Amino acid sequence: MSEALTRNREVAFHDAWANSTPLGDVLVRECFEAPTALENRFILERIGDLRGKKLLDIGAGLGESSVYFALRGAEVTAIDISPLMIEKVVALGRQYGVEVEGRIAEGENLNVPANQYDLIYLANTIHHVQDRAALFQQMQRALKPGGAFFSYDPLAYNPVINIYRRIAVRVRTPDESPLTVADLKLARKYFSQVGHREFWLSTLFLFAKYYLIDRVDPNADRYWKRILRETPGTLRWWEPLASLDRLLTRIPGLRWLSWNVVMWGEKPLANDRQKEAPRA
Repeated sequence: MSEALTRNREVAFHDAWANSTPLGDVLVRECFEAPTALENRFILERIGDLRGKKLLDIGAGLGESSVYFALRGAEVTAIDISPLMIEKVVALGRQYGVEVEGRIAEGENLNVPANQYDLIYLANTIHHVQDRAALFQQMQRALKPGGAFFSYDPLAYNPVINIYRRIAVRVRTPDESPLTVADLKLARKYFSQVGHREFWLSTLFLFAKYYLIDRVDPNADRYWKRILRETPGTLRWWEPLASLDRLLTRIPGLRWLSWNVVMWGEKPLANDRQKEAPRA
C-alpha cells in the first residue's frame, strides 16, 4: 500500500473525528487527573516543572495534552497530520485561555527547527507512524541536547485487546500497528536513558464490563476515552485491580501483555554513550 494512500486515510479519519467532536466534549484535566489516567499521571511525575519549558506535542489530536501542558506553564507547539485536529487544538486553547501554536505535519517530517524543544510528548501516536526510525530521528533532531521525550502507546501482545481491536473497526484506522519490543530497541538507537513502564493488565476488566455488562457498542464509543469519565465512586471494584497491576506489570514477560506502554528517553549530550535507564 502506498504511503500517500495511508496518509490520506489517516487524515480523513482524524478530520472526521475532529469534525464530530464538540469542544465541550474534550476532557482536558481528566486526561491527566482521572483515576484511570494511569499513563499520564506517571508521566507527570517524571516530567517535572513545566513552567517556561518548550514542549512539542506530536499527534496532538483534539488538544487535551497541548492545552493541559500550556495551563501548567509550558510553551506548546502542537503537531498533527489532520488540519481539522489542529484547528480544534488552537480553538480549545483559546477556550481555556492559553495559546498553543498549531502545525500540520507528519511525524516522519516534523518541519520544526533543530535543537528547539526541552520536551517532546506523544500520546497514542507512535503506533500510527509507519516509519518509526524516521520519527525517532526527527524527534532527536528537534530536542535540545539533554532534552527528553515521553510517550505512551498500545502494545501488540494481549490476546483480549487484540479481539477488541478486531471488533472496534470503526473507531480505529486499519493502518495502526501496536508497539512491540522491537520499537523499544529502536528508540535506544536514538536516545539515551531509555526506560519503559507498562499499564493495564488485570485492570482491563473495565473494558470487559463496558462490553458484557454495560452493553456499550465498541464501535459507538471509544473505550479508551470512556475510561476518563470514571470517578472514584464508580471505580471502587476496580481499585484492587489497579493495586494488583502495580505488581503484575513489573514481572518480566507478563508485563508485555499489558494494554499500554510508557516510554521515555533523552537526547544525548555531546559524546554521551547511550545506555538504558533502570526500569521504573
